[in-house]
Amino acid sequence: MVSIMSEREKKLNLRQYPTLPRVAAGAAVIKNGKILLVKRGQPPAEDFWSIPGGAVKLGEELERAAEREIQEETGITIKARKPIRPFNVIIKDSEGKIKYHYVILDFVGEYIEGELSPGDDVSDARWFTPEEIKKIRVTMTTVRLLKEIGFLENNSPMED
Repeated sequence: MVSIMSEREKKLNLRQYPTLPRVAAGAAVIKNGKILLVKRGQPPAEDFWSIPGGAVKLGEELERAAEREIQEETGITIKARKPIRPFNVIIKDSEGKIKYHYVILDFVGEYIEGELSPGDDVSDARWFTPEEIKKIRVTMTTVRLLKEIGFLENNSPMED
């Protein structure tokens, strides 16, 4: 019997159990006192809100990757400015094997234009105030980044 994989299943298979870390880029975009977050539509952070971003393509500069990913995931056009900091996301399975490994660099993103229109690997995209963020499921790497850039207070109840 022939099994036909959906596009989503194919993408997941490429991401799981990598032989090398995947490089990704994203951007923290603030407009009118609100930050742009996306609700992830696929593992490893499925159903959690995070900074928009994704995998860098071969030959693509980090800044262009961040700009492209924000466009694909949210419909928003940005300009990637200064880098915030690199970080790792390493997730192991129950046997201790590395299931996901991402090396991510997020930038400060300057909003240029566009209306929100969730797409690509996300199920939703919205602008949030610091108070609204406390009421949603946010990845811990996003919480740390938002504290680092001063969008969330360090004494926020969303402790790492």
